[in-house]
Amino acid sequence: MESTQEMMDEPKREMETTAKTVEEAIELGLRELDAERGEVEIDVVSKGKAGILGIGGEPARVRVTLLEKPNDVVLAGTRALEGLISAMGVEAYVNLKIANVEDIGGPLFDIDGEDAGLLIGRRGETLRALQFLARLMVSRELGVRANLLVDVAGYQERRNESLRSMAYRVAESVVQSGRSVKLEPMPPNERRIVHLALVDNKRVVTNSTGTGEGRQIVVELAED
Repeated sequence: MESTQEMMDEPKREMETTAKTVEEAIELGLRELDAERGEVEIDVVSKGKAGILGIGGEPARVRVTLLEKPNDVVLAGTRALEGLISAMGVEAYVNLKIANVEDIGGPLFDIDGEDAGLLIGRRGETLRALQFLARLMVSRELGVRANLLVDVAGYQERRNESLRSMAYRVAESVVQSGRSVKLEPMPPNERRIVHLALVDNKRVVTNSTGTGEGRQIVVELAED
């Protein structure tokens, strides 16, 4: 059995901190765990809110969890994204949200901060370009193909949920009307979300049509 002193001497693995801003709360957690950004997962529990004349405000709250052993993709990805953001002159910070996303076998980073919205672009175009460049830089540095995902202030997560909800509504419309529906053109990652959302719906099938940026999904009744 571990002694009380041994238990007390165990290093902290997780910290939940509060501060005026998310960035200040993160920095506090990093200091408490004696860690760098690439060595922890960061979960923004609440961004807090400003009060009126100093009344009714709430502090930002984050949970910082120390990784057992940060892998090379996490460390290189953090460096790559920080370098790209700095080169773009954008005031934002890089958080490692999940060290390993099973679907892709790589980390998920979430970028947030005062100017983070500038990194999304029209329909997420800037965000996709940022992710592509980060993957390219990390792959070249490590000499292997590196998979990683990049989000900005939870934009992609909200967009994916919106796509899934839209897919369910369209499928129901197709079933009720008996008429197929062609969706607006989407990039590959968004088409994949729609396909996966409806893969278990035996009443409809999804197919892609068109080429390049004009490629679209068609939702139609499944054959009996």
